[in-house]
Amino acid sequence: MRREEFREKLRSIEEKVEEFEKLQERVGMVSRTLNSKIKRNEINTRQIIDEYLQERKSQLKVEEIEFRKRLAKLEEEVREKLEQLERDEKFLEDQRKQDSEALIRLFDEKSQGFPWLAKAYADYSHLRDIKIANWMEKKTHPAQRSAEILREISSKKRETQRKFRITKYLLEMYESLFPFLIDFRGEDLDDYIRVRLERYDQEKKKPEDGIIIYTTEGERETLAKKELFQRALDRYWQKKKSPWEIGRDYERYIGYLYESKKYTVYYQGIVEGLEDLGRDLIAKRGNEIEVIQCKYWSQNKTIHEKHICQLFGTTLKYWVENQKDLRNELRIQQELFPELIQKKQIKGIFVTSTSLSETAREFAKELGIVVKEEFPFQKYPSIKCNVSRSTGEKIYHLPFDQQYDRTIVEEERNECYVETVAEAEDLGFRRAYRWRGNKEE
Repeated sequence: MRREEFREKLRSIEEKVEEFEKLQERVGMVSRTLNSKIKRNEINTRQIIDEYLQERKSQLKVEEIEFRKRLAKLEEEVREKLEQLERDEKFLEDQRKQDSEALIRLFDEKSQGFPWLAKAYADYSHLRDIKIANWMEKKTHPAQRSAEILREISSKKRETQRKFRITKYLLEMYESLFPFLIDFRGEDLDDYIRVRLERYDQEKKKPEDGIIIYTTEGERETLAKKELFQRALDRYWQKKKSPWEIGRDYERYIGYLYESKKYTVYYQGIVEGLEDLGRDLIAKRGNEIEVIQCKYWSQNKTIHEKHICQLFGTTLKYWVENQKDLRNELRIQQELFPELIQKKQIKGIFVTSTSLSETAREFAKELGIVVKEEFPFQKYPSIKCNVSRSTGEKIYHLPFDQQYDRTIVEEERNECYVETVAEAEDLGFRRAYRWRGNKEE
């Protein structure tokens, strides 16, 4: 390498070394500046934290003082509430003692007749509730709205209590006069009450149009009426039914079988509910009358003689109520009631899905009750096609329509049962409208 080239490279190296030294000096200055700032920040941060902690301590002290004040106030309110509760308990205990003493006095007067007793107890209960309502308004912490509600309930309860007690004592009197009635408090009483209450609840909640129960709002907006009605009917048969609904369908099926044999059927059990007098169906054909009781029970349950006796009694009552020459007939002391019933062509029919006890069969034989045991339910054409007597209009009723059970199918008037909505409409029938009083809308 020539000398000039060497010198040139050396100068270049010296220049770079000089630049590096300057850069190193600048880095040192920046480092010193940063260290200085970090130290200042550490001092400032420490001061800020100390100031915040001091301020927070002051706030906590103030909050502690406020909390203790609220706690003391709350403790005072609790003491007052406890004292009020003790006074309330004492007042109510006094009322209970007065109730007990009053009841003893009232029951001592039972010989004067239970209607008076029932009224006296209802009056006393009403006055007691009014007294409590007045006390609720005047106590340390008045409850005026509760007092108004109590007065309103008391007025309704007063009449309810009176009716309940009269009914209770009437039942006791009847059971004392007719001891066999006590047997009807047997194993199926709970089922009877449950089914009746279930029917009441379902009838109360039932919409005006049964289609609403079995279809969705979207279906009602999009489907053609024929398809919509058929879908609702299909779901009616598919849905899981309650014991009352199963019993109702069983009665309808038995009624359908009678109508198929030219009987005119009145569905008394469904139409009249609690007032059916044990007559589920009354079927008539010419001079024949059959009073029918239906029992759709599980196979593990047995029909006992009390049910046969009830049907015999209600059949006899029906005969008595429908005879013009009753007095003359009842003078014939030698004749037995079964013979009288048969003489007037009135029969008691007991239809059940289960079986009877041996004693029940003997009772049925002696009393002239016709029994159909282990009679199963089968799906049947359930659409009733009816011709209006007033307008001649052809109308069909689905099982969930309002007038279904009051509608009678008479073949001689070109009325019939069909299975599907399409069949009904092809025959020229249209679905029944909602029933309002004496007209349809």
